[in-house]
This record gives sequence, structure tokens and C-alpha cells, in this order.
Amino acid sequence: MNLLALDTGTEFLSIALRTDGAEGTRVVEHHSAGGAKASTELIAAILQMLADAGVRLDQLDAICFGSGPGSFTGLRTACSVVQGLAFGAGVPVLAVDSLLAVAEDARFRVAPDAPALQVMALLDARMDEMYVAHYGYTQGQWQTLQPSALLKPQDLTTQSADVGVPHLLAGNVFTVYADRLPAQALQSAQVVQALPMAAAMLRLAPAMLAAGLAVDAALAMPRYIRDKVAKTTAEREAEKAAVSAAAAP
Repeated sequence: MNLLALDTGTEFLSIALRTDGAEGTRVVEHHSAGGAKASTELIAAILQMLADAGVRLDQLDAICFGSGPGSFTGLRTACSVVQGLAFGAGVPVLAVDSLLAVAEDARFRVAPDAPALQVMALLDARMDEMYVAHYGYTQGQWQTLQPSALLKPQDLTTQSADVGVPHLLAGNVFTVYADRLPAQALQSAQVVQALPMAAAMLRLAPAMLAAGLAVDAALAMPRYIRDKVAKTTAEREAEKAAVSAAAAP
């Protein structure tokens, strides 16, 4: 099975290519800074990886991308690039839940042989909020226990895991919100720095393909949790006034 995966929904650009050949399965990865730089080097990096592996776009079984939640610009960049590549090559697309990819990245990093575990995935959503979802892993399969939502860092609580099942808190929020995340929540589970890495999407892809989740390129869409990406001037001024009033003697 030949698979390409990419993610530009966070501060990092992640690309991974899986190829199956006579020598077995091979996975190569490319990582670099995300943001505005991602859009300028993404396509060139993908084409170079394919050329180095001797694989054409139309030889791919699917192209995967982190569909969100995540950076609005980053998600649109990934989706548009994948749509263009897949449409021209006649290849199906897998829109991978970015928080599930975080959970898979954490599982593979710290407990690859665990028969079961639970992961609460957390990504920085900016605007003093986090994207959060809760997943369970049993016998090689993931299950969504709590769907994606927005959460204030100080409101984080961990759900009790099954007795004997490891519980992970995984994501990129532990530094940026270090002074706001409740200590009790952090102490109740193993904390793992993790991201929606493209290699994690490659590991999720076979089960998604088997479940019939591949779609035509034209139907691939980002998945947004937040409808609003910026506060108005009036809202910012109102917040400043509230803070000033609260601080007044």
C-alpha cells in the first residue's frame, strides 16, 4: 500500500510517505516550520519525496491530511493541496481527525505495545482556548469517547480511565498554558508532548480505508470547531474594561 500524509494545522509542517515494495514497508518523513512557510514549500517537498521513492502520484492508494481542528489557514492549505494532487491523479482522499492523530502520535511514542489505553488530546486553539477530544484504544482500534470541542485551559478535567488502563494527556498545550492548566488534571494522567504527525496518519489510514472513509478529492473538506477566529474591536475593549473594573479598589 502506498500512502501520502500531510499536516499543516499546527506550528509544524509534517509530511510522511509510506511505500510497500519487495523490501517491505518503508516510511519516510519530512518536518519543518509551519505557518506561512508551509504553503511555499509543501508541494515541492511532497514531489521530492515521491521522486526519491520512485513513486508517482497515481500510484498512491490514498492521500491523507489533517482535517482539523486546527489553524484555519493551515487546514485550508492542507485541504487545497491535497485536493489538487488527488484530483489530478485520480486518487481518493482521507480526511483524518487531527486530534485523533495527536492521540495516535502519543500512543506510538510512549505505549506502542499497550493493548488498551485512553488519551485526551489537546491542541492550542489560540484565543485562550484549547481543542480537546477523548479517545479509547483497544486491540488496535480507536473509539471516540468525547468528540472535539473547545475548552478553556483552566476548565480541563480528566475523565477517569478504566482500572488498569493507562491514561494520557497528549498535545501541544502544556507549555503555552502551563500556568493555567489545573495541577490536579495534569497529575491524574501521563503528560505527552504530541502533534498530529503525518506518520501517525499513515498508521490510521489502513483502518480508515477498510471502513470506507476515503472520499473523492472534491468532497474533502477541513473540519472547523470554532466559527469565529478573531474578536471584534468592541469585544476587546469590553474585555479590557471588565479587567480594569475588576482590578479597581
